[in-house]
Amino acid sequence: MANRLAGATSPYLLQHADNPVDWWEWSAEAFAEAKRRDVPVLISVGYAACHWCHVMAHESFEDEQIAGLMNGGFVAIKVDREERPDVDAVYMTATQAMTGQGGWPMTVFATPEGDPFFCGTYFPKANFARLLDSVTTAWRDQREQVVQQGANVVEAIGGAQLVGGPKAPISAELLGAAANGLLKEQDTTNGGFGGAPKFPPHMSLLFLLRHYQRTGWDEALEAVRFAAERMGRGGIYDQLAGGFARYAVDATWTVPHFEKMLYDNALLLRVYTQLWRLTDDPFARRIADETADFLLRDLGTPAGGLASALDADAAGVEGLTYAWKPAELVEALGDDDGQWAADLFAVTEKGTFEHGSSVLVLARDIDAADPALVQRWRDVRERLLTARAERPQPARDDKVVASWNGLAVTALAEHGLLTGAESSRVAAIEIATVLAERHLVDGRLRRVSRDGVVGEPAGVLEDYGCVAEAFLAVHQLTTDGVWLERARVLLDVALAHFGTGEGGFYDTADDAERLVTRPADPTDNATPSGLSSVCAALVAYAALSGEPSYREAADAALATAGPVIGGHPRFAGYSATVAEAALSGPYEIAIAAPAGLEAPLLAAAHRHAPPGTVIVAGEPDRPGVPLLADRPLQGDVPTAYVCRGFVCDRPVTSPDDLVARLTR
Repeated sequence: MANRLAGATSPYLLQHADNPVDWWEWSAEAFAEAKRRDVPVLISVGYAACHWCHVMAHESFEDEQIAGLMNGGFVAIKVDREERPDVDAVYMTATQAMTGQGGWPMTVFATPEGDPFFCGTYFPKANFARLLDSVTTAWRDQREQVVQQGANVVEAIGGAQLVGGPKAPISAELLGAAANGLLKEQDTTNGGFGGAPKFPPHMSLLFLLRHYQRTGWDEALEAVRFAAERMGRGGIYDQLAGGFARYAVDATWTVPHFEKMLYDNALLLRVYTQLWRLTDDPFARRIADETADFLLRDLGTPAGGLASALDADAAGVEGLTYAWKPAELVEALGDDDGQWAADLFAVTEKGTFEHGSSVLVLARDIDAADPALVQRWRDVRERLLTARAERPQPARDDKVVASWNGLAVTALAEHGLLTGAESSRVAAIEIATVLAERHLVDGRLRRVSRDGVVGEPAGVLEDYGCVAEAFLAVHQLTTDGVWLERARVLLDVALAHFGTGEGGFYDTADDAERLVTRPADPTDNATPSGLSSVCAALVAYAALSGEPSYREAADAALATAGPVIGGHPRFAGYSATVAEAALSGPYEIAIAAPAGLEAPLLAAAHRHAPPGTVIVAGEPDRPGVPLLADRPLQGDVPTAYVCRGFVCDRPVTSPDDLVARLTR
């Protein structure tokens, strides 16, 4: 027997390639080996940036005695949840059903058929050793009960899928109830929703921004502004280099769990960009710009595309890179600036983190300060960054995940269009090209690539939705019809291979590997669900192409998510965001203009467009751009057409008239 992970593409699996555990990758061969040996399967699921995954690895998987118990009584399978979200979803549902909670590392004991019969998350070494003994004994002496338990769990998690469940068509009343429900859970002291641990509620904030635009409800905008300000000034935001950590362990956004994930930062880039668009708040603009810079600087990979995450740990210590003591600030900056920085960043002798260290927060509003103070702050940041670069740095999970890169493309395209940031515009196109040329293989998406080589795992529904939405964003950025066609290819696959037949979607294709159940989760959690991301692309594609069947498919799917939107809005943020666009129209804006003359009308359209509006600008009747068909210039000057369902108002030629049309 031997550890089989050395040839894996996943950085997470490679972290375990030197364990004395005889790890297998997820494969039919692993389950066949368990059946041949007549032993249960131990499935360990995690991801490369996960702090507690590292802890369990160091305590248990690197220990010869524990490894001996695992090797003797089990076939051990290591799974990267980011490569195989389908496997993760099935066993996470089982874990939550059996324990009432979930998380990573996830530890699952299953039959050789894959039926889970005991689940948990992190186990300390001594507890894990006792558990291994207990499961081995139960498998030997109580086999019938163990197998029956597994069958019962599979039946339960199959029944937990919301396929064929109740529906609620999208309406103003439903979205109003969702917005009210969110604000009832608002933390009016610290911003955001609920208590500790506190995750950035990016999708809920996107929904509230669109809800404010459509309804004018000021409380929705204020909830977003308050949460965005508290997060951006908190320790969850890297006050030196930009970028958000995964979550805060407290309710005040002070101490983060330090890993930085691509998907969080992509979605938060959209939040801060859109908040700036609606308010002109310089703080929101700064955070948006710095987050875009973080994505491109720290997550860009040499082979193209963006890496998945930065680790929570450095040199085996959580937060080592990021926490400071007052004396360390003085050492880096000198007495005067060191004391000034300690006051500005709330670094005290007592500390807010471990061992008397503090996570930097921005204790005062610096964006509205006088120019000399802002310059001092910028200088201090740069010097602290230089000092921080001498510390151990977090490892990077450099695999490129299709759906998360799709989220980033959409965010960067919006940021580039709205702010004029050329680096964001260029990156959106380059990353989308990587997805189109590397991840799209024989008309089907692959989920991951690394070092320029595409992996084997098939794309799941969220990959199709997020990448299709990204292609549509680039179509609007470039007015190149090839991106519209690429999005159509992906949406046609989603409709043909992922549909439930009742309006909803499964998360895996009908020709994908068979698991013990076929996951179909409509809820938005850390990332948009497959259903909501596909709906976003369907709504936008229908508006850009004028093909109503795609809109009909979106409306039917959104209705399956309607009960979640109305009853549990914190778990339907992206579905509600898409629903706001659908309820608004969405508007379609076509700007017919000779090359280079569209800028004034285009800027007005982007700054004032209603929720979810699609916008294209180019010469009339440009091939591959249906929205520009039969849109002539008026008097040989750039002309804007404001439409819904391809039915247009009278064209306008001045930015002021366009703004009046959009804000009436």
